[in-house]
Amino acid sequence: MCDPDKLLDNNREWSMQKLLDDPQFFQRLSEFKTPEFFWIGCSDSRVPANEIIGLEPGRVFVHRNVANQVQHTDLNCLSAAQYAVDVMKVKHIIITGHYDCGGVRAAMQGQHHGIVDNWIRSIRDTYMLHQEALDQLDESQRMNRLCELNVIRQVDNICHTRIVQNAWMRGDELSVHGWIYSLNDGLLHDLNSTKRSPDDVAPLYRVTPSESSSWPAAS
Repeated sequence: MCDPDKLLDNNREWSMQKLLDDPQFFQRLSEFKTPEFFWIGCSDSRVPANEIIGLEPGRVFVHRNVANQVQHTDLNCLSAAQYAVDVMKVKHIIITGHYDCGGVRAAMQGQHHGIVDNWIRSIRDTYMLHQEALDQLDESQRMNRLCELNVIRQVDNICHTRIVQNAWMRGDELSVHGWIYSLNDGLLHDLNSTKRSPDDVAPLYRVTPSESSSWPAAS
């Protein structure tokens, strides 16, 4: 049985092994502060960001939450996004879901799960938007497709933020990608939902320099 003391022992062994393999590893890591990738992924422990894309620590700035959501009321995610885009100047935002996601499954069940129901509400909204097509699939296919649609919606959500659109207006090189990971074979799949400019965003959600913060006059 693994307990916290064992984890500390593992850490010491890991640190010593890293220094044996590369005496400059930690010094180099401490100086590396400009990752090009911002990863928004699921909290699921089976989807470790750096490991599955073959990059060392320091190369990817990571934010994780249940079912890889980008919600406009989530100051945690939005703060991480703003830091990644405005300070680190990342070039790519990658939203990565995975098949057989517990958060997506909970959203599909339509049962009460506690406080997480508030978090996965938008996944249920996504289901309703695509219900006709989803109901044509068997349970496994429906689950996998909803995992994909959830990722695609989060790509849209982050592109609707001023964080991303201000970067595009500044002329920053920034693209947003939607990927999904298969636990069965360890492979990532591009969902072909990449967005690179305001032209890729529906007009209603575009932020323009001439916009004011005032409410429209009442008729």
